Amino acid sequence: MAHDSLPAQFGSIDIYVFDQLLKERISARDRVLDAGCGTGRNIHYLLRQGFDVTVTDVEPRAVAACVALAEELGQPIPASQALVAGLDALPFDREAFDVVLCNTVLHFARDDAQFEHWVHELFRVLRPGGLFFARLAGADGIADQVRWLDGRRAVLPDGSERYLIDHAQLQRVTEQYGDLLDPLKTTIVHGQRAMTTWVVRKRTATG
Repeated sequence: MAHDSLPAQFGSIDIYVFDQLLKERISARDRVLDAGCGTGRNIHYLLRQGFDVTVTDVEPRAVAACVALAEELGQPIPASQALVAGLDALPFDREAFDVVLCNTVLHFARDDAQFEHWVHELFRVLRPGGLFFARLAGADGIADQVRWLDGRRAVLPDGSERYLIDHAQLQRVTEQYGDLLDPLKTTIVHGQRAMTTWVVRKRTATG
């Protein structure tokens, strides 16, 4: 039946977020923040299962789309949990969430300082022992195919401009906050971009 189809159950969830669900690292008991939610591709399944979901995005239309999706699925998101906000100052208390998702957002940083500030904000609102998940554009595997601008910003072969991390940088930043739950994984889309999956368990001693 159509309502039992995989798209009906999971929407267009990122396969690497799905992997975290399969590994049972995200549960219905968790308070989940999708920071940079877009139109809600990664919250479809969570909403269907009754998860406590909070969404933020700099685009009002994106937040509105997530609210509409939640209504459609019969799991409305309270107004206090659907906010137009960027990563510069997340409007939440410290350690407010058990899981923080930030999918294809961090590569919009303008420089190292903004990237590290955004990461600090994401970990600030994550409880000790919580799960941090991000996917972002990187330079590993395609550094000789991009046109470098300034610092880590570059024009990718697909024409987009991104802030490009590398594995050494992510290892260094990870050490500030916790431990890798999975090895860093970079997927290279030939002639277009490289995307790295970054999954961290926040250190229990980190403030």
